[in-house]
Amino acid sequence: MAKKSATGKKGHYWMVKQEPETYSWDDFVADGETDWSGVRNYQARNNLRQMTTGESVLFYHSGKDKAVVGLAEVVKPAYPDPTANDEQWVAVDLKPVRKLKNPVPLAAIRYDQRLSQLPLIRQSQLSVMPLTKDEFDVIVALGAGNAAKKRRGGKNV
Repeated sequence: MAKKSATGKKGHYWMVKQEPETYSWDDFVADGETDWSGVRNYQARNNLRQMTTGESVLFYHSGKDKAVVGLAEVVKPAYPDPTANDEQWVAVDLKPVRKLKNPVPLAAIRYDQRLSQLPLIRQSQLSVMPLTKDEFDVIVALGAGNAAKKRRGGKNV
């Protein structure tokens, strides 16, 4: 059974990547909602197809910033991409939920053993990727300034 996400919904967890020079977190917040369109990688497209309403999404600035900067939510599942002339490509609609208190840089993600299997590290060109609940929670905690590792029982190590 799926656990509740950081936005309070059940389902899967995702990360989307975007160059801030093209479309930044601030642009996303100003728009209030956007279609995540223009994806032309088959694996990323398949990930978009799996997204459902209410699922949590981490927003990652690629390019020079290279950091997770915010938390978003899927508000409309996959539908035909309006920017494509081919029915095989899809888009989803996302809305911003909140900016992370602290951006989580790629260097911190690479350094954290709990994130060693993250697609961001293993498939760096992938623009839409699934995360486990644990990976998602670790990144959100790092973004909130809670970097201490927890062991069973909730005690810091």
